[in-house]
Amino acid sequence: MWLWILATVLAFFIKGLCGFANTLVFTSVLAFGVNNVNISPIELLLGYPTNLILTWKNRIKLKPKVYIPLSILVLLGSIPGALLLKNVDAGVIKIVFGVVVILLGIELFLRELKEIKLRSSKALLGVIGVLSGLLCGLFGVGALLAAYVGRVTETGDEFKANISAVFIVENTFRIILYSILGIITLNGIKTVLLLIPFMLLGLFAGIKSSSVLNDKIVKKLVILLLIISGVFMIVSNA
Repeated sequence: MWLWILATVLAFFIKGLCGFANTLVFTSVLAFGVNNVNISPIELLLGYPTNLILTWKNRIKLKPKVYIPLSILVLLGSIPGALLLKNVDAGVIKIVFGVVVILLGIELFLRELKEIKLRSSKALLGVIGVLSGLLCGLFGVGALLAAYVGRVTETGDEFKANISAVFIVENTFRIILYSILGIITLNGIKTVLLLIPFMLLGLFAGIKSSSVLNDKIVKKLVILLLIISGVFMIVSNA
């Protein structure tokens, strides 16, 4: 149980600090001794209330033109996702997306180094939006989604508000799907209830840390986690 507690505190500290990457951290820690089929539903149920909390806390930073289209794309991503999973190797798809995430992370980092406002191509943002919705709808992976939101938001609070709002939609869809498929079990729910105090501890410690850190430092942490997410997707599926 100690491994579950460690994974929960670390994952949701990062969630409170940066707004995403909790799935990456949670899965990485538990991968040493737990099957993925047992990890995903528990992380999903623990993550759902954190998205509600972060969205509510940063609600004045919500931008409908960001989170509404992306929420629709995430839901639409589940449709071609089903076809892709049936006919294409999912590992190959993740590797391709991993490369894209790394490149976007590097691009975001270079933009931060220049410390100037660069105009983003609406066509490119549209492509990234479609791909991020597809990846999130396919696997519940928010790395490319984070890359998109990072390009169209200015501050850490704005980033967390909008990406959390999209995650609420994606999480709701997956909870319904997992329940229908029987992936969410009674034992899993019991584990979630035991871990909720540790989730809250990690989350609010992360939120507190983000409030005292310089916003530029937080944004660079987000970019670093993006690049790590891309590497993780490539390595775990190679």
